[in-house]
Amino acid sequence: MARTATPGKTGGGWAARLSTRLRARPSPAKVAAALIAEIDRNRERWMLWSPVAFGLGAAGYLELKAEPSWALLVGLMAGLAMLAALVGRRSAHGMSVLLVLATFLAAGALAGKVRTTLVAAPILDRDRSVMSVEGFVVDVVSPGAGGPRLLIAPVSVSGLAPRDTPKRVRVTVEADDIPSPGQAVRLRAMLGPPPPPAAPGAYDFARDAWFRGVGGVGFAISAGRPIDLDAAPARLRLTMAVNAFRWRLASRIVDRMGPERGGIAAAMVTGHEAWITKAQTEAMRASGLAHILSISGLHMAIVGGFCFGLARLAIAAWPWAALRVPGKKIAALVGLAAVGTYLVISGAPPPALRAAITATVAFAAILFDRQAISLHGLAIAALVILLVQPESAGAPGFQMSFAATAALVALAEAWPRPVREISVPWPIRVFQGGLSWLAVSVGASLVAGLATGPFAMQHFNRVAVWGLPANLAVAPLSSFVIMPFLALGAALEGLGLGGPFLTVAGWGIAGMMWIADGFAGAGGAQRVVASGPPFTLALAFVGLMLLCLWRGRLRWLGAPLALAVALWPRPPAPDVWIAPDGTTAAVRRGDQALLLRPDARRFGAELWSRRRGLAIVPTAVPDPGYVCDRRSCRPTAAAPVALALSWSRAAPDGETLAAMCAGAEIVVLRGPAPVKPAACHDRIVLDAADFEAGGAAELYRRDGEWWIVRAQPLRGVRPWTGAG
Repeated sequence: MARTATPGKTGGGWAARLSTRLRARPSPAKVAAALIAEIDRNRERWMLWSPVAFGLGAAGYLELKAEPSWALLVGLMAGLAMLAALVGRRSAHGMSVLLVLATFLAAGALAGKVRTTLVAAPILDRDRSVMSVEGFVVDVVSPGAGGPRLLIAPVSVSGLAPRDTPKRVRVTVEADDIPSPGQAVRLRAMLGPPPPPAAPGAYDFARDAWFRGVGGVGFAISAGRPIDLDAAPARLRLTMAVNAFRWRLASRIVDRMGPERGGIAAAMVTGHEAWITKAQTEAMRASGLAHILSISGLHMAIVGGFCFGLARLAIAAWPWAALRVPGKKIAALVGLAAVGTYLVISGAPPPALRAAITATVAFAAILFDRQAISLHGLAIAALVILLVQPESAGAPGFQMSFAATAALVALAEAWPRPVREISVPWPIRVFQGGLSWLAVSVGASLVAGLATGPFAMQHFNRVAVWGLPANLAVAPLSSFVIMPFLALGAALEGLGLGGPFLTVAGWGIAGMMWIADGFAGAGGAQRVVASGPPFTLALAFVGLMLLCLWRGRLRWLGAPLALAVALWPRPPAPDVWIAPDGTTAAVRRGDQALLLRPDARRFGAELWSRRRGLAIVPTAVPDPGYVCDRRSCRPTAAAPVALALSWSRAAPDGETLAAMCAGAEIVVLRGPAPVKPAACHDRIVLDAADFEAGGAAELYRRDGEWWIVRAQPLRGVRPWTGAG
């Protein structure tokens, strides 16, 4: 007699289903065989990992605390290369690939060492002081927090011998005192070395300045007066002539379109951002559209692609040429010329140079009958970029552009190709084409946003909540209206014929700003996210590369790694931040940062607060918990941290210092400290010597004790740190 299985018994129900599934699971041998087969399928793609290894090596070199020796780097790379060749001869393919990638890793570190040596130039080694500068205005660079800035090639600097004179200095000037590039000027400026990190572990601006040849920064205290100097070297004259042309073109665009629209147009064409207002910048950032203002891959792709498509259309419309010339290759040459011209007009900033190299590789692939858009082409472009500028591996712009491009190319490889139907009525074809374009736009924007998200969180601590819909809304304007008409208008402006095209581009810019203002004003448009531990960005990068470069199920191991920056627990925020020179400080109250001097060094305070996920209290006066005069601040009983600050360069007398110590746990002195009175023996007193040796500081209260983390030890002793 047959028995009926009941739930909960071994004869049926969930137990039976579980038993069936367990029996259906592949054996360990089958799993291992499948894993080996998947690895075999990816062996031909090892070259795609070479720029990843090279970049990690270059980035690792930049993060070292001490300068490695030539013998170590050369020996390491040569040894790994010989070992890889030896293993490869014995047909150990998997091990050989790993050793080749290790060789690329060592080569990246060596390339960083070579580049550091080649760009070495003098750096001002003393505190800011007034200096008289005579030199040539090389360019008008992006404005800083204090206003427009000039890049000057100094011929002489008062108080400095020729061998100690920086190659370039960057000076902030008044908005109505901007000389044209190429002019020889004399001005007086408060100059000092490039600024160190605003907080321990923050972005090192001095390192960026080192690789750009900038050895001094400051602000002008007198207007630049034209002077006569001996002729500059030929290369510098050529650079200044190109920059003078760019400045004149930018000025004409602004005159033609007006400052509101022309300022953005000038930035998108020439890279000059001198006319963009702070309100426009904030709206673009909050809406997730700030990348449109800086010349990068998007602009190069639109200009190069527009000229490529226009050339192909012109050849196809001419029957004689269509039958006799290779239209696609001629169009690729036109695209190359357009990219090169745009690179020169933009001033060749690092993002534009990287984008131009990538576009050049794509057009070169067309000329040699290869696939224009492929991961192999991207790998070649990335290797070329890193060979030329290995410091790019540590630059947020390169990290974001490479990750976004890799994700988009991987998406293009995986995107299903639609079947082209025959004899379909045109309204249906238009509708289908519109749906296809919308799907591609949404997919591309989503993938690019996810790929760049970890870097935006870690470096800029901003998340634009409405970034995806804002970019989708602006994409048609930027791709089909703004950039094409700006390109035509800029090309014809020299002949006085660019007006109509610039007018149309201005309409597009007005629409873009309307969209930006709308999304920026929406609720919760922008969120501040604290930076994760440094290693989380490396984990996220490796995870993204697994998702983009690997083929097979193992690629999904990259998904949790790619989320490392977003999901890793944040350490507790510090209770106190002190500026690198001791001129200002901030204390934490909950998730807010209170500035003791809201009008001083605000840029550094904002960088620190965002990095720690804190919001600065929007006020122009000190918090009521502190009593401040013209030179110092002292805490009251309501202060969240009993911190006293003196920003005078002069040392306080013993009585004043004793009074500060009597009411504070932490005393910060910009100047030198006198002999400590008895009231200061159990207090933390930081003075000029501490800031000179340690830079910016963060203080944590743990178990009733104070712990101090300084910026300089994290930087180590490198050519750009000014230490040792």
